[in-house]
Amino acid sequence: MPWEMDAARFDALVDEALDAIPDELAALVHNVVVLVADEPPPEEADDLLGLYEGVALTERGLNEGGALPDRIFLFRRPLMDYCDSLEQLVEEIRVTVVHEIAHHFGIDDDRLHALGYG
Repeated sequence: MPWEMDAARFDALVDEALDAIPDELAALVHNVVVLVADEPPPEEADDLLGLYEGVALTERGLNEGGALPDRIFLFRRPLMDYCDSLEQLVEEIRVTVVHEIAHHFGIDDDRLHALGYG
């Protein structure tokens, strides 16, 4: 059954998930912004939970300096629809954050699924 949470509380859960990333890993994330949107873009699946837009570190050349930040999106409505409880939502936000940050490091979906982040 669908349920709701106000945007400020949802954003706070995203902040908590980001704060839980180990410092050693967080220190390696550069020029990335994390954004929350209510819905995925129209060209994406309606049930998409998150999206990484950018160039993975493994794909960057020497001329990447000064580029706009990579972007990680978390999609509020699909995440809310996917989860039946606050506990499940907290966990799914955490998993989605880790999943999208992994794309920043060049880890593909197949590997993430094998690791349980799919």
